[in-house]
Amino acid sequence: MDAAHVHVSISDRCRDVHHDLEGRSVSTDLHDWDGVNDYHKDFAYRSDLVFLSAAALSDPAAAMRGILRHGRAHTVVCTRGADGCLVLTRDAGEVRAFPAAPLPGPVADSNGAGDAFVSGFLYGLLRGRPLEESVRLGAIAGAHACTVTGTHESPIGEALLLARAQASAG
Repeated sequence: MDAAHVHVSISDRCRDVHHDLEGRSVSTDLHDWDGVNDYHKDFAYRSDLVFLSAAALSDPAAAMRGILRHGRAHTVVCTRGADGCLVLTRDAGEVRAFPAAPLPGPVADSNGAGDAFVSGFLYGLLRGRPLEESVRLGAIAGAHACTVTGTHESPIGEALLLARAQASAG
């Protein structure tokens, strides 16, 4: 496998792929994990970058700290919809809050916004962009997803993502 980074789905058939990914950067999305269910722990603790939603978490910061404490992750990102996201890195040790991006139009369907966020974030990270910029790219992609119906009919393209990021930076 030539990939430098692999995003692992939390489907059961992917549970044992981590040993084949040694030496590669690995991310996963735990979706709406409650912070307790054992099913998600293999994925949470074996990935370098972990995404999850705050939707089912009573204490997102505690869940994020638990992932860092028990696993190999260097970064945990917890999305919170219109409230933006939380980011915890092993280096910083403090949970940082980031705002959501402004919606570019009226809400049509929020389904898929979390996946879009992950895609935008990974786009920035894998191109060597700083954490803050990767978060902003994720937020822009997630906001875009909320303004279109369905989950794959009209994803944000690279040119529009970068144009919106540039417009929001200045």
